[in-house]
Amino acid sequence: MKIFYVPTTGPEDWQKHLALPEKQWRKGYSARTLAYCWESAQDFPPEVKKVFAESNNPTLHDLTLLLAIPEHKVILPPRGGHPSQNDLFVLAKAGDGNNVSITVEGKVSESFGERLDRWNKEESKGKIKRLNFIMDQLGLKDGIPPHVRYQLLHRTVSAVLEANRFNALYAVMLIHSFSQEDRGFDDYKAFLELFGVLSASKGFLYHLTETQGIQLFSGWVKGNDKYLEM
Repeated sequence: MKIFYVPTTGPEDWQKHLALPEKQWRKGYSARTLAYCWESAQDFPPEVKKVFAESNNPTLHDLTLLLAIPEHKVILPPRGGHPSQNDLFVLAKAGDGNNVSITVEGKVSESFGERLDRWNKEESKGKIKRLNFIMDQLGLKDGIPPHVRYQLLHRTVSAVLEANRFNALYAVMLIHSFSQEDRGFDDYKAFLELFGVLSASKGFLYHLTETQGIQLFSGWVKGNDKYLEM
């Protein structure tokens, strides 16, 4: 995990940090679209501000953005395994003075990757260790159904781990979708059902649970489609 970061000078600086810089940095794809959206705002984009402003938790209504790191890798056990490479990590300050750890997953037409049963088809000691760690961090004592998308799990755990690292009371896993068809929303709804949210809506911040002494939230935000053409 890197501890030294260099400020960006614009969206194009995000490209070099991608896992596949040439393949993923294309007009209409999530990596590039997310970069242009957030760099243009130089703060929380309006639709992201709105979802926090309308939260049921007043302390999250007016967040101050402290730090944003593109393509932020978070180490999960086992240490030799792949880290969770978050599209964007944001550290913010809430109205009550506490820190907020936010992982942002950008989407256009891309899926949330493999279902859990596909990811764990060839079970190994490393995968067992990681899955047990995920369940522990998210307080999922009853296990995880096979249809849940693995990417949503480790992105959420990333928010919790970084909350611990930055002494944040709140952790948020945010989907910033630029899909005009809301592709992947059904998979997101299935993920929220793990925490008892049975009728999820777009544009709403849900309190999922308290875990590791941290209040965990998640929301789906619809981005401005003008950034698809940038």
